[in-house]
Amino acid sequence: MEPELTVNRTFTVNDMHPCYELDNTTYVFTTNPSMKCLIIYIFLGSLSVVTICGNLLVIISIIYFKQLHIPTNYLILSLAVADLLVGVLVFPFSMAFTVTLCWYHEGLFCKVRGSFDVTLSTASILNLCCISIDRYYAVCQPLAYKSKINDRVTVIMILVSWGFSALIGIGIVIAGFNQGKCGESCLIDSLISTTLACIFSFYIPVIILLCIYLKIFLVAQRQAKCIQNTMCQSTKSGATVRKIERKATKTLAVVMGVFLLCWTPYFLCIIFQPLTYDVTPVAVIETLNWLALSNSMLNPFIYAFFYTWFRSALRMIISGKIFQGDFVNLKLL
Repeated sequence: MEPELTVNRTFTVNDMHPCYELDNTTYVFTTNPSMKCLIIYIFLGSLSVVTICGNLLVIISIIYFKQLHIPTNYLILSLAVADLLVGVLVFPFSMAFTVTLCWYHEGLFCKVRGSFDVTLSTASILNLCCISIDRYYAVCQPLAYKSKINDRVTVIMILVSWGFSALIGIGIVIAGFNQGKCGESCLIDSLISTTLACIFSFYIPVIILLCIYLKIFLVAQRQAKCIQNTMCQSTKSGATVRKIERKATKTLAVVMGVFLLCWTPYFLCIIFQPLTYDVTPVAVIETLNWLALSNSMLNPFIYAFFYTWFRSALRMIISGKIFQGDFVNLKLL
């Protein structure tokens, strides 16, 4: 059944959505999509494909090559699984709403979408926190790293991240807090649940990430200065130290910059929306939602593709070499 909307609503669908057309006195989802509608289909579909393929390549790389079977990469694997599921489960639901405004099966649609969205997005964010903890011990306490971060601790962190994410995502829906209507915004509109979801799914993890990465950055700078003071003050050594500092700065700037750029606008919007008298336009909410979800597409590039051994693994997978022999024990560059 095609989604439809009567003309006497407070807004005109044809003015705000290119995939609807006027049929007598009713706006219906068009069977002859316009160029703008086709562009929306292609663009959102491409985001989903890139997200799925990128994270799938990371998962295959870590599982296949034994050299990559280390605690740090297990955390990256968990992050890739979360982002893969975002591409498989959240993207199609979000795409369906963005394109059709989900005028049918409103209650069930919004609950399923909200549950998947909150659970998997929170899992992705919490996995980022786990990776930052791993990096903290690797940089700030290198001598205690192997005793603090081992396979058992890594598994516990992964299970806690997924369990807490599922508790938040499913709990909000079961508790009946998700009262949004697809015809309006398909968002959680309960002040209490919105605030709690934002605090536990975004603001607390962001504070943790900022504190940890700030500590890592300060320690890295201090270590670089110590190296500079103990080494011969040659032009070459000075250039090497400066290069280390620039690389550390650039990496942390990319990690935190992309994360905050993708997620902050969306969470600011949904936490302030219940406090305002004006309803935020659907187009604005959907744009911010897709910006946030795009972080799952970018994570493979940030946390995996920047490593040379991952790039070597990906070249072998894409070229099909792993199907031509046993390269499980291959030493990647």
